[in-house]
Amino acid sequence: MSADPFLQWTNLALKTAEMMVASAQVIGHRTTRIAGAGLSPNEHDQREFTLMGQEKIEAATESARAMTERLIRINGRMWTEASTQMLAGVSAMWSLATSPSLAASFERQGALFDAMRAPAVDPAGFAGSAARLAHSVLKPIHARATANARRLGSR
Repeated sequence: MSADPFLQWTNLALKTAEMMVASAQVIGHRTTRIAGAGLSPNEHDQREFTLMGQEKIEAATESARAMTERLIRINGRMWTEASTQMLAGVSAMWSLATSPSLAASFERQGALFDAMRAPAVDPAGFAGSAARLAHSVLKPIHARATANARRLGSR
């Protein structure tokens, strides 16, 4: 996956569109099959209908797990970055408070200002993390929808 957030979001949009087309194909096939089966579906239909529900539960579970794992990683990284930023600010404040002279105080005020204006989290990195989160959530659903479209389209 690209490090460029714009490309990551573009790829996500393409994967989402691909999943939507595949889902429409699968829904059309299965709806026709359900209508054709009527009140007495055969054994093959019953297996397919059972598979529909099972696949949705499995995909939703995998998607939720992937999201949770990714959020834990993002949370850990943000905590580390925020802690580092906080320590840099405290260090600069301590340095300013213990300035031995007026000239050193002015110099250390600049260092404190620099420490305080630096963002705690890199915006581009955060955008990339959000895109990777969305990809991980979409992946199991996309995989099932496209596999079903291939499988049911070959019949």
